[in-house]
Amino acid sequence: MALVLHGYRYSVYVRIVRLVLAEKGLAYDRVDVNPFAADVPAGYLALHPFGRVPSLVHDDFALYETGAIIRYVDRAFPGPALQPADPKQLARMDQIIAVVDAYGYWPLVRQVFVHDVVRPHRGGASDREELQKGLDDATRALDALETLAAPDAWLAGPGLSLADLHLGAMVAYFVQSARGADLLAARPRLSAWWQRFRERPSVTATDPGLPVTQA
Repeated sequence: MALVLHGYRYSVYVRIVRLVLAEKGLAYDRVDVNPFAADVPAGYLALHPFGRVPSLVHDDFALYETGAIIRYVDRAFPGPALQPADPKQLARMDQIIAVVDAYGYWPLVRQVFVHDVVRPHRGGASDREELQKGLDDATRALDALETLAAPDAWLAGPGLSLADLHLGAMVAYFVQSARGADLLAARPRLSAWWQRFRERPSVTATDPGLPVTQA
């Protein structure tokens, strides 16, 4: 069995896949691909025609799109199940992932994290209007997630699921902003969830550090 993950080190979506692989206890090789480069290699475009990341190759089977990759990994390999068997918990997992992708990623990562953490770290100027819009939209997304989160240890129920790994990769960047950390701390269910999640060995093992270019 050969598993090869193609992606950009600082990508949230690459980290989601890495978290899943770590939780499943799977070894894999990594190939660095920068989707922000002027010319994405033709060889990579053969794997992912849109030039985004990540892509996963398992022997002779290639797959792109994070949602498809993480579900495939959970179904195809041994290790702890990361999708609930209960239909309602599974539906909640899918709903949380959809909400995070549609309404969480951009404000949490591309607006708050980039403009409040990455640009200052690089000595650049932040767009204060963009940052404020991110904080406003992040507030709305976090309110929705606080309501959706199960009254258990994890977002979809008592067991860790793909929803936790999906949101966790984004929150790990978001809370590096003091403003982001304050917003999360104001939501007790999400705050308690984050304190549990951040202690998992998979989180430490997949920490990409602070981006020096794009997030």
